[in-house]
Amino acid sequence: MRPTYTKLRFEHPMPRRGNVHEEPGVGTVESFPLKAEESELISLIEEIFSYWEEISFGPIIQGAAYEIRAPKRPITSILDGYLTLDFGKWHIHLCVGETKGEPEFPTDPAVAEIRRCDKVELYRLVRDGGPVSWGCRMFNGLGEQMLTVLLPNPFLDGSSTKGKPDWRCLDLWNHLRLKFLGIQPDDFDQKSVGFIHG
Repeated sequence: MRPTYTKLRFEHPMPRRGNVHEEPGVGTVESFPLKAEESELISLIEEIFSYWEEISFGPIIQGAAYEIRAPKRPITSILDGYLTLDFGKWHIHLCVGETKGEPEFPTDPAVAEIRRCDKVELYRLVRDGGPVSWGCRMFNGLGEQMLTVLLPNPFLDGSSTKGKPDWRCLDLWNHLRLKFLGIQPDDFDQKSVGFIHG
C-alpha cells in the first residue's frame, strides 16, 4: 500500500515556492517539482553527478536508506529510454524516456509507463523550523522511488563542526534551484539549528 501525502499547514515563516506536505515516516517536506521529460532528466542527472565527490545517492524507502558514494564521475549513455551511469565496476540504469524493449521481447506499453520516471523534484526536509536535509528524488509511474540524491549538508559535510554549520555546502542546492527552477537562494535554508536524524 502506497503512503498518502497530505498538505501541511506550516506555522513557521517559509518561502511558499515549493509544495509543503507531511510524508509518513519522513516528516515535513518542501518539494520543488521539475520537468520529468527525457532531455531535462538527462541534463539534471548529468549536472548532479558532475559533483560526484560531494553527493551520496540511492533509494531511500521505508525500512532502507542507501547512501552510496561514487568512486569516480560516471560515464553516461542512453539506450532504449534508459540512462546508464557507469562507475566502472558497477552501474545504474534509470528509465528516463520511452522504452520499447528488444524486437523479439518488446516491452508492454503499460509496463513501459510504470518504468519511466514520472515525477522528479528537488526537496528539503524541514524539522523544528528549518531545513535539515536537501536533495533530489525521482519516482516511477507507480510513485515508487527510483533514486534519491542527498546533496551536501551544512551540518554533516564540508568543514562543519558540532554547532557550526558550513553554509557553503548549500552551494550545489542553490545552483540546482537556480539552473533548473530559476529560484534564487533564500534565507530559510539557514534557519535550522542543527541536523536531526529521521
